[in-house]
Amino acid sequence: MSKHWRIRPHDPDELARLEKTAGVPPVVAQLLVNRGITDEPEVARFLEAPMKELRDPELLPGVNEAADLVMAAISAGKRITVYGDYDADGMTGTAILLRCLKMLQANVGSYLPNRMTEGYGLNSERLEKLAAEGTELVISVDCGIASVEEAARAKELGLELVITDHHRFGETLPAADVLVHPGLPGSSYPFTGLCGAGVAFKLAWALCKRASDARKVSQAMREFLLMAMGVAAIGTVADVVPLLDENRIIVRHGLVSLREHPPLGLQALMRRAGLDKKSSLDAEDIGFMIGPRLNAAGRLGQAELGVELLTTDNPQRAEDLAEYLEELNESRKKLERSIYLAAKKQIKEDFDAENDDAFVLAGRGWHRGVIGVVAGRIAEKYQRPTIVISQDKIAAEAGVGSGRSALGLNLYEALNDCQDLLVKHGGHPAAAGLTIKDKNIDAFRGAFCEHVAGAICEEDLVAEVIIDAESTLSQLTLQTVQQIQRLAPFGNSNPRPILCASGVQIAGTPSRMGGGDLHLSVKLKQHSVTLRAVAFGKGDWAEELDQVEGDIDIAYRAVINEFRGRRSVELHLVDWRPAETTAAVPVESP
Repeated sequence: MSKHWRIRPHDPDELARLEKTAGVPPVVAQLLVNRGITDEPEVARFLEAPMKELRDPELLPGVNEAADLVMAAISAGKRITVYGDYDADGMTGTAILLRCLKMLQANVGSYLPNRMTEGYGLNSERLEKLAAEGTELVISVDCGIASVEEAARAKELGLELVITDHHRFGETLPAADVLVHPGLPGSSYPFTGLCGAGVAFKLAWALCKRASDARKVSQAMREFLLMAMGVAAIGTVADVVPLLDENRIIVRHGLVSLREHPPLGLQALMRRAGLDKKSSLDAEDIGFMIGPRLNAAGRLGQAELGVELLTTDNPQRAEDLAEYLEELNESRKKLERSIYLAAKKQIKEDFDAENDDAFVLAGRGWHRGVIGVVAGRIAEKYQRPTIVISQDKIAAEAGVGSGRSALGLNLYEALNDCQDLLVKHGGHPAAAGLTIKDKNIDAFRGAFCEHVAGAICEEDLVAEVIIDAESTLSQLTLQTVQQIQRLAPFGNSNPRPILCASGVQIAGTPSRMGGGDLHLSVKLKQHSVTLRAVAFGKGDWAEELDQVEGDIDIAYRAVINEFRGRRSVELHLVDWRPAETTAAVPVESP
């Protein structure tokens, strides 16, 4: 679908001032200004992301009380269960606390629910089983802040409950013994963007300080926390929280830790992903290589194996688990591709892809563990809010749906507006889940599309590409792209810069690549410079580009590719269009 290209303007005087005062090259100065970072101290903090800028863990709401309760439970020999979520954020946060508590000689185990049979969050039946098995203290990770009824049941069972979470909470908070959350009502904590693993890391840090009986932890605990920061970096990137403030610091230093001090299981997993051959890791390695492999375990009902991978000290077990997670990830990709193709076929046959405001797609027996990924791919491809529903195989139970937003729609509000047709729903503005009876799907589709039509104006229906700057291919030297890398880690709220170039030739035949031919590979030439370009998930572009006559304009991200020890500049295509298309229009700077 065609997109509007909008390019950020620049003030030459402002750029010259920043180059001089902050001592940065022109390209970095422009990218910093585009991000609203213009004064020297702020520039230094952003580019360096010093570890000392991490706030003391005791400042996080609830951490002091939680640390006191946990240390008392350890001293009393109480049985502790860390109850985590089944996604990569929940797994990594659970692993951090589990390792920490074992190091402190706690009587501790972990539990992660099955995505398909138990669903998200604390589960009253499971709490009853844990209590019957001897658990006395439950610590939630990445879940629980909305579990009002479940917290009440825990109290009835005599369980102590510490909830650590980062998600949105309702009007009523759960009556747990302690709530640890960066955004608790009445809190003045300055950064509410921590993920579940980040919150767990802060609690583990506080526990290490308590155990060391000092402001500075012991050497052994320092080494543990450095390793834990690497694990927390995985949860931070995989959960797509803003890579700003403390998250930026955790990921920046966590990436170094993952290279130098990874747990055995992660070492084995990274070898299978080919990351052991890289001289350094970046956030995209987590987002596209490590995170999906961990998430595959949760999507296919094996989240506890992900935690075991992150905590085992047995080399052979680490290898076996890494191999199994690799197999699960391959199975996940096959399931995802099958449902994606079925969903696209449904759009072609039953919808008007150009003019419909949203898609509500449904299929009987579609695997519930991957429908969210499919919804995201459909929403991104067609630039329409998308709900994908997995109907029960025999229509005996309600179906489960997962949605992803597009064009700025608040998906949570949209589902609220249709709640009379749903059994239940929950989530965020960008992603949400629901349960629905078969008989209500058609009515829900109509109500949802009607809400989207009222919430989005006609101009919103055309997606935009916001471009940071124009750059010829000849300007993309290895040194220049290395300077751009100084703004890393890239991700949510700090995306890798998008550049554009005009009058580019297609050199050779575009081709598909990767498993299932999902991706594009093409060589592009401008004047005397030829560079390889790839586009992930855009294999369809191969046929489209092969039909192009004449030059094209490209919007792209410049990256450094490492292959067999050789480093070279590579382009990741974001969009393209025939060269005669109307030029990009300016967009206001932040």
